[in-house]
Amino acid sequence: MKDSLNILGINYGGHDTSACLIINEKLIAACEEERYSKIKHTREFPINAINDCLKIGNISIDELDEIALSIDPVYLIRENYLKSALEDEERIEFLINDIERIKQSYNIKEIIREKTKFKGTIRYHLHHHCHLASSYYVSGFDEALLVSHDGIGEIESSHFGVGKNGEISTIHKGTRYPNSLGLIYSAITHYLGWKHHSDEGIIMGLAPYGDDTKIIPDYGKTYRNVFKEIILEDGDFDFIIEPSWISYYHVRDKWISEKFIDVFGPIRKPETDVTEHHKNIAAALQNRIEEIILKQLKIAKERFQLKKLCFAGGVALNCVLNGKITENNLFDEIFVQPASGDNGAALGACLLSHKILKGNLSSKKIHDFYLGSKFTNDEIKEKLEQFSVQYKFSENIYEETASALKNGKIIGWFQGSAEFGPRALGNRSILTSPFPKSMKDYLNSRVKFREEFRPFAPAILYEHTKEYFLLDQESPHMLIAVKVKENKIDKIPAVVHIDNTARVQTVTKENNLKFRKLLESFYKITECPVLLNTSFNVKGQPIVNTPEDAIKCFLNTNIDILVLGDYILTKDNQN
Repeated sequence: MKDSLNILGINYGGHDTSACLIINEKLIAACEEERYSKIKHTREFPINAINDCLKIGNISIDELDEIALSIDPVYLIRENYLKSALEDEERIEFLINDIERIKQSYNIKEIIREKTKFKGTIRYHLHHHCHLASSYYVSGFDEALLVSHDGIGEIESSHFGVGKNGEISTIHKGTRYPNSLGLIYSAITHYLGWKHHSDEGIIMGLAPYGDDTKIIPDYGKTYRNVFKEIILEDGDFDFIIEPSWISYYHVRDKWISEKFIDVFGPIRKPETDVTEHHKNIAAALQNRIEEIILKQLKIAKERFQLKKLCFAGGVALNCVLNGKITENNLFDEIFVQPASGDNGAALGACLLSHKILKGNLSSKKIHDFYLGSKFTNDEIKEKLEQFSVQYKFSENIYEETASALKNGKIIGWFQGSAEFGPRALGNRSILTSPFPKSMKDYLNSRVKFREEFRPFAPAILYEHTKEYFLLDQESPHMLIAVKVKENKIDKIPAVVHIDNTARVQTVTKENNLKFRKLLESFYKITECPVLLNTSFNVKGQPIVNTPEDAIKCFLNTNIDILVLGDYILTKDNQN
């Protein structure tokens, strides 16, 4: 057995394609293909992500011991297509229409070899095993309940396990497609006029504006009661999506049934008004998802007596749900892997292959997920020269930027390595002061170009967390939404949602030293330890990945100042 191992994990065969590299037991790089292709949630082969991982790790494809894939395509074809077609005549037509996807899955090893020229071992891993591993092995928890909920893996949509002493055991091989909390959330996202597998977070942000106890017009039942008919409990850990309400099992991209439309009305067209009716639907969906999962977790906690939770899968990106888990004090601590969607499954595949090849693997606390593209000051300067923009070198970007933030300026902040996952955590961020309240509306309308109801997140110096929020643990990846303390709401109004919650990012010097220094500088001159932090992009675009991306976004939006490494650009200096 080799002393050191070089393993590349790949998520390919679905959406959010990505790559991850482990060298000698250390997580070296993790990159998402959408950052390079500029297509959000892309399904393209992650060749750019792979190449950047190898570049960051300073190794060649021939030096890899193994490529790990975050799905088992043979199991997928057998369970999802062949067995379902034998049981349901309409699934035969679905299979025929999906024949190109089936061929791609069947030939996936050949595709990987063709694209990468890799000649070594390619190993398949079950999708939900990858989700569980991606969270457990980087949580630092020796013992924990492991839960994965997403749209669909091969055929399962959820999985429950226990992590103990570096071993993962299954306690419930979860609910099977078409019963899926992730897919019903996507279906309602589509019905409400946004993009499925992309805009589910918008529905989460809309939900607090609704009231699911209201009666559905011309139907006589409340939104809450109808969603209890749509999503049914089935034993301790299973659930059923009542098939008469959905169409995605038989017709790709149709999502909801005629019955759903008869009850709730026509599908909302994008860019049309969002009504109280739409808000109430969002509220009913969110509340029912929370109700189902919280009940599952309570049962699992009582049965297995585990004090900590590792949560992954696309549903784990629902920070409101995560906040309800902490609010209910079900666990001493929860850990949500920052790339909990399918992009992060590449990490799980990497870790599972490492365990198989090495024979053992323990859980180690890794909160540093700044694992993507990075650029030196010299590389940044070269790109600035190509753009012919006015810039200056700063001896202290922290003091200069903090002063600008205090004066109400909007900052594009581009530092170090790109974050892995959908949240900007202080390296590819747009930053503002968390006050005045009007900053939120200005950012939504003039910088991000997105819906006015969408909230922004606070980044806070970790030691001040309990002063501002009802949160008793770290939240380094902005994935837990909690109540803001009443006496602090007026201090940071631009990051407080309609329900007085906020999606908190706690910042320590161990996680992000540069961002920490900026927060400290802002605190020094304002006595406020909080900054508004949102992703450095505009609606519909992936987070910026390169200096060139950042400069273009800066020039084409109302961002006032761009801080690229140690260089500062201001709009006042540009032609």
